[in-house]
Amino acid sequence: MKISTWNINGVRARESDVYEFLREEQPDVVCLQEVKASAHQVPASLIGHEGYWSYWHGNKGYSGVAILVRRASCPVRPVFSHPAFDFEQRLVVVELGSLRLASIYVPNGGKELAPKLTFLKELERWAGETLRSGNELVLCGDLNVTRTPSDVHASERDPSLLGQTPQERALFEKLLAHQLTDLGRHFAPHDESLFTWWAPWREHRERNIGWRIDYVLTSPTMSALATSCTARREFGSSDHGPVSATFERSLFDPSSVKPGVEQVVSEPEAAAPGPQLDLFGNKV
Repeated sequence: MKISTWNINGVRARESDVYEFLREEQPDVVCLQEVKASAHQVPASLIGHEGYWSYWHGNKGYSGVAILVRRASCPVRPVFSHPAFDFEQRLVVVELGSLRLASIYVPNGGKELAPKLTFLKELERWAGETLRSGNELVLCGDLNVTRTPSDVHASERDPSLLGQTPQERALFEKLLAHQLTDLGRHFAPHDESLFTWWAPWREHRERNIGWRIDYVLTSPTMSALATSCTARREFGSSDHGPVSATFERSLFDPSSVKPGVEQVVSEPEAAAPGPQLDLFGNKV
């Protein structure tokens, strides 16, 4: 089984990249972040992809997440949901039997750090509750935090910068304390060139001057089945590279998946026409 996560930085700008990734990698589950589109704005080639069940949770031009589940791996459309603390369309969860798999886009904190810290605290609380209820858990996405200095290129390390602050890293470690495994670092414990995001200037991507902020985190049973986790720096035109984790077998029993309902995709209501005015601006 293969699970991929990718901050695509706009689905309309990255339609061909995502379609090619699905064709080339054929992942069983794909988690997308920074979709930057409402469901009705998602290109038909993706929202109507015949190979995947999908749920798109976004808003025009900002934030947004999605999950695509391969139909060959899951015979019925699964249930998709959002925890109560979700805001700005940053989190969607798919229920695959006893497995809860989430696509997450944590705020970067640029406007204000407090909402980011609150989101991370609520994510940690929700993860703990989910595991205590007897479910398995896989968290995928752009968490906008570097775990340690090793997850930042040496020339970029600065603990005062957002994504590197002690407060953010402490909350990340609290999340991992729920026996979650960071698969990227698990399979490359000493690789200080493992990054998933590169600033879009001064050839940072070509020179691999980046940060590792995109993750696949797994609960113990899922972790035991993992066989690899890699990032593709060279693929696509987003400022992030896709991250994919492979497992020796499926992480869920398809027969245990409860059927969900189709996502309703409708055009927004048109604004009511204003009053008719004469040449002088008076109502007619």
